[in-house]
Amino acid sequence: MPKKRSGGGLTGTQQAAKFLGVSVLSGAVLAGIALPAAGALGLAAKGTVQGFDEIPANLKRPPLSQRTTILNSDGGQIATVYSRDRTVVDLKDISPYMQKAIVAIEDSRFYEHGAIDLKGILRALNRNAQSGGVAQGASTLTQQYVKNVFVEEAGDDPDKVAEATQQTLGRKIQELKYAIQVEEELGKKKILENYLNITFFGQQAYGVEAASKRYFSKSAKDLNLEEAAMLAGLVQSPSRYDPINDSEEATKRRNTVLQRMAAVGDISQTEADRAKASPIKLKVSKPKNGCITAVDGAGFFCDYVRKTILSDPVFGKTEAERQKLWNLGGLTIKTTLDPRAQEAANEAATAKVNKDDKVAAAVVQVQPGTGKILSMGQSRPYGLDQKQHETVLNLAVGNKMGGTTYGFQVGSTFKPITAAAALEKGISPAQTFSTGYEIRVPMDSFTTCSGAKAGSGDWKLSNEVESETGSWDMTSALGKSINTYFALLEQRTGLCETVEMAKRMGYQRGDGKKIGENPSITLGGEESTPLAMASAYATFANRGTYCTPVAIQSITTAEGRRLPVPKSSCSQAMSERTADTINQMLKGVVEDGTGTKAGLSDRDNAGKTGTTNDRKDAWFVGYTPNLSTAVWVGDDIGEKSSMYNITIGGEYYDKVCGGCLPGPIWKIAMTKALEASETPSFNAISVPRGNSPDRGNGEGDTGGNDKPGDNRGNGGGGDDNPFPRISFPPDLIGGRDGTGGNGGNGNGNGNGGRNGR
Repeated sequence: MPKKRSGGGLTGTQQAAKFLGVSVLSGAVLAGIALPAAGALGLAAKGTVQGFDEIPANLKRPPLSQRTTILNSDGGQIATVYSRDRTVVDLKDISPYMQKAIVAIEDSRFYEHGAIDLKGILRALNRNAQSGGVAQGASTLTQQYVKNVFVEEAGDDPDKVAEATQQTLGRKIQELKYAIQVEEELGKKKILENYLNITFFGQQAYGVEAASKRYFSKSAKDLNLEEAAMLAGLVQSPSRYDPINDSEEATKRRNTVLQRMAAVGDISQTEADRAKASPIKLKVSKPKNGCITAVDGAGFFCDYVRKTILSDPVFGKTEAERQKLWNLGGLTIKTTLDPRAQEAANEAATAKVNKDDKVAAAVVQVQPGTGKILSMGQSRPYGLDQKQHETVLNLAVGNKMGGTTYGFQVGSTFKPITAAAALEKGISPAQTFSTGYEIRVPMDSFTTCSGAKAGSGDWKLSNEVESETGSWDMTSALGKSINTYFALLEQRTGLCETVEMAKRMGYQRGDGKKIGENPSITLGGEESTPLAMASAYATFANRGTYCTPVAIQSITTAEGRRLPVPKSSCSQAMSERTADTINQMLKGVVEDGTGTKAGLSDRDNAGKTGTTNDRKDAWFVGYTPNLSTAVWVGDDIGEKSSMYNITIGGEYYDKVCGGCLPGPIWKIAMTKALEASETPSFNAISVPRGNSPDRGNGEGDTGGNDKPGDNRGNGGGGDDNPFPRISFPPDLIGGRDGTGGNGGNGNGNGNGGRNGR
């Protein structure tokens, strides 16, 4: 209770405060807030009246944070993302009941006064002075709108929010001045529209459209009297009057609004009484925000789109500019994601590998000739709940885009790149090498692109099984994935030429660092990513032209303005004849080589298996003329473990290989993605063969161990050894597929590198 003198009435201090408050604010209002920068009130220029001569543009049309909608290539919704769940609508799309309810309860004289309700100020000051506290506010709808704009601009920064809501006299005068200018320039209807779009209604809903959808699952234009009154009542205190958590308080507040509407003549008393008697009938829609809500397992692709906008300079020169664009939202992003391909990739990734398995699978698909990313699927679902085996780690991409630190060693899937480099140098596919199971290759016979020797000592390597001795040409060596052949082919082609071909095909490390110029790269010793491998193999499908991968087709702002987006850049990585030759040779891999379990029977297809040292990573990368798909399987958590004697997807594997697990996953993804699609053929070309390939003195493994080195024919004979400096010690034990073993004492030794991470 306020303190009073013994004879009644206010104390001298209260009377003085009342007089001063009324005099100051009334004088300020009557003067149109035409105050000097520092005058009789002793107001400092900073934070008071500075800059009053020109209204901020944001007050005319505030850049309200809205929800962003991410669409697939057919226009179907993938997910909605927002920092503020808001959809801006025109006043004509807001129920008349809502318009009347908010005015009645927040500023019933809105259409009668200007920006400042002097009568209301005097009444509030008098009542507050009488009560000794703040019993009644005096802010008009326009003043509330101005303050809300400042709060909106502050975003989620607590310091800026505090500054925007500070209750200093200077701040009040600033808001009053802006309110006057807003009234003059916008008019009542536009102010009401902006106010209803900016106001917070609780439950993460900003603006009346989002609030209507949240509480009643309908558009704001369809709100009835009872619903509109309830929403209008929330504005004063969204948490206190939340109908979801406290129906009784919400009902009382709604009825207060209804009675006020009757008092000002918006509705009759009979209408008010009837509405009061009706219980609040909610139809709540839970907020769906972020990539975690993406359909068909597209959360990883959704996050890739987000990362693209936050990292690509086309969306802003600085990180802050790009972040502001994303936070502001209101974007409609049409992506390259093909719904059929995504469904196929998601099904394939989960068909053979369970989410709670020790290892994970990743599937990514790219369209040759356009670079469009059509799908991204993983065996573990997208999310943050580790107890449900969820993850936000995108196994298909590099670290910058949300992927692993380094990527993964690619094993024998690199060998076709070496073959392409050799063909470009003029080496015939008929080139035959005869080797034993193990060989040594001098490190100083390899030269880096800087002209330096790759190292000293010998690079020791071996084939997968001891029976793999004999003679192979390029076709049979690709089909049987012969390590020794590709070490010798790289030696003849050149290390630099091999690395440069990889670069032209888009091969890149997951950590973004320069590709290492080590001879073991030909056996997959350098890490890369499934997306990079799918894009590289799309170069073969596209007859030698590489196109950078892209995920976004178009972006439209809330105002309908189209934003520039990253475009795929295409360049000739090799001749058409080289690509045609590779295509024909890799057809053999899926027809009678290490990838027979992956082969498609209804169309031309080609591909390559890959398994790294100790079977820590297993791959299948393959393509048709119109689709390129990469599949990786391996340990994605902590220190990578070998895939021996392991159960995956309920099936036991004594040893995992590229053809026996990633291959069948690839087949599922390709079959379903290409259903009812065209069946183009590779360009037919005759591939020269060596004198006596595939005639062996050993037995190939044709069983379930379908990896590089398995299911191989091995032959003797062929060309004489063209490298007299190479020796084949019978007691040498070297590295396996995907690793180069040890490089002797060389400072640039041929190690296969770290295992993929």
